[in-house]
Amino acid sequence: MARRTSIGVWVIHLLLWIGVVVVAFPFVWMILSSFKSLPEFYQFHFWPAQWDLSAYRQVFTETQYGRWYFNSIVVAVVVTASELFFASLVGYTLAKFRFRGNQLIFILILSTMMVPTELLVIPWYVMSAQFGWVDTYWGIMFPGLMEAFGVFLMRQFMFGVPDDLLDAARIDGMSEFRIFLQVALPQVKPALSALGILSFLGNWNAYLWPVIVVSTESMRTLPIGIGMFSTADNGGLQWNVIMAMSTLAVIPIIILYFIFQKRIVEGIALTGVKS
Repeated sequence: MARRTSIGVWVIHLLLWIGVVVVAFPFVWMILSSFKSLPEFYQFHFWPAQWDLSAYRQVFTETQYGRWYFNSIVVAVVVTASELFFASLVGYTLAKFRFRGNQLIFILILSTMMVPTELLVIPWYVMSAQFGWVDTYWGIMFPGLMEAFGVFLMRQFMFGVPDDLLDAARIDGMSEFRIFLQVALPQVKPALSALGILSFLGNWNAYLWPVIVVSTESMRTLPIGIGMFSTADNGGLQWNVIMAMSTLAVIPIIILYFIFQKRIVEGIALTGVKS
């Protein structure tokens, strides 16, 4: 019996290692390719024969990569902060207050999740053009400032905050907004962390809406900048430069992972949350 268990464990470990190699290989290949010259890139050597930084120099001297990086950070941070605040506030209101139309409002919010983003970009763009938001930070950010999934997630978690704890705070004379900030939010940190990670990643990698609303090179975010560079007439595809851009673009994601890796695991478990 013990031998069968041992064999089973070894098989599981082997499969996991195979999965790691399959997932990590393209990522490692991308990083190594960014340190190759363009002729060497087409030789398809896995390891660089000679480490070359020319691709990185070209990134910062021939493109507005620094500005694209700044734009992506601004958009991702602001939208994530807005999503965390407003989604948790609405979720708290829907979970902890009983008023006429509560369930109807929640259903209407959830119904927006059924509408594909592709159907919304036209009214978003018309509205952006009418209000002068085209090619601005606000135009890029406003569709994601609060989303239905965030409201749903925070509402489900707010149900787990004890009502007695909130009533005790009210007896102590705390205002409802202060109760929300100082009592309710600390109780739902796992949900806030998971929602923050998902929101940041989604906005960092967003392409469809930003590429529609952005019209100048200086307002591009990283996905748009890299995509446009890869299709521009630069004397042929400069894959080593594209790999360098992509390598630099994943740095915030790696940092985010190492800081919040425990929260990421908790976020995976959120699928089992009950109302």
